[in-house]
Amino acid sequence: MKLWGTVRKQMTDIDNRIRGEFPLLMRDKTIYLDNAATTQKPRCVIDAEADFYTSRNANPMRGLYDLSLAATEIYEKARAKAASFVNASRPEEIIFTRNATESINLVAYSYGLHNIKSGDEIIVSIAEHHSNFLPWKNVADMTGARVIYWDCEPDGTLDPDELDRLITDRTVLVAVTQVSNVLGRINDIAAIAAKAHAAGAVLVCDGAQSVPHMSVDVRALDVDFFAFSGHKMYAPMGIGVLYGRYGLLDEMPPFLYGGEMIESVTRDRTVFAEVPHKFEAGTVNAAGAAGLLAAMEYMEGYGMDLIAERESGLTRYCFDEMCRIPGISILGSQKSEEHHGIIAFKVDGVHPHDVTAILSDAGIAVRAGHHCAQPLHRHLGIMSSTRVSFSFYNNKDEVDTFVKVLSQVRHRMGIN
Repeated sequence: MKLWGTVRKQMTDIDNRIRGEFPLLMRDKTIYLDNAATTQKPRCVIDAEADFYTSRNANPMRGLYDLSLAATEIYEKARAKAASFVNASRPEEIIFTRNATESINLVAYSYGLHNIKSGDEIIVSIAEHHSNFLPWKNVADMTGARVIYWDCEPDGTLDPDELDRLITDRTVLVAVTQVSNVLGRINDIAAIAAKAHAAGAVLVCDGAQSVPHMSVDVRALDVDFFAFSGHKMYAPMGIGVLYGRYGLLDEMPPFLYGGEMIESVTRDRTVFAEVPHKFEAGTVNAAGAAGLLAAMEYMEGYGMDLIAERESGLTRYCFDEMCRIPGISILGSQKSEEHHGIIAFKVDGVHPHDVTAILSDAGIAVRAGHHCAQPLHRHLGIMSSTRVSFSFYNNKDEVDTFVKVLSQVRHRMGIN
């Protein structure tokens, strides 16, 4: 008992230390369980963005004076950190965008429209966020290619044998998420990449729900393109990352045209800047990059193993407690360890918006709707769901409160 008391105190101490680093969590009493949508920001990230504007505010790569050089330094330092964070081969393989959505659209326009033609086939998993779904429908519409959908099993599994059946000599691209934003299911990206490459196709991976919660190695995964968002990993909104193999990026035309993405311009000829700058037209979000740098350093300070361990523990505990509540149906796998920080569910006889409203009245923030994954919901035979999602700053007491209120929802809606 004494040993357990010591362990529990240590757990409470680290809970308090982590939460104390997030100003909003200390100021606002909301139990924030919508982390798959966006995470709260630690003080070091807020300070880093503010510091840029108070001590480095100038256009990066535009001037030879001290402020501009300082802005360029922090911006390129963030690029180098992002490269090491996902183990890219070189910093030039990292392009800064606004978010994962823009990153995937960049690939769709700059790679897709110039390499995909009529009669080609694009395989897209049914579990994709709209950001890795709609761009490929658009490419198909514009080129005459065909989108082939890779359906998942009821537990969220993507059957590799089904992929073998879907891949043909016309397959040119496979689009798949590493972690589902609805089911929390991890996909075996390295195995999928091997199958895609064997067919001569490229792999585009959405890493928005993986990078914040687990160690990611793009070289080990063998992906061709990999997108993620800063705001889901404690960084500011408006800064995102696209990783791409240098050889592919070098051959792709720019996505946007304008300032900074050129080497020279005359009336008759334009020479584009080298990778990655030819994809970063206009004034860049240098303050956001500074915040992203601080966020990555913050996460490395705790270590991805600790972050993953805390989040998996909370997910397992919440999953098990939810299973005790009558009338609750959890989407996807019925194994807690296969949800990875995300649990989407239905309450029998209650619309997800009503579930969310009741939880909100109790000061608990969760998400209701289709979570930008309508095709997946339709495939599962439902229109919408409620989703609870965790960060490592959440704790067991918050889960207990959530579960307690959730257990009262059907009664409060007049269902016995």
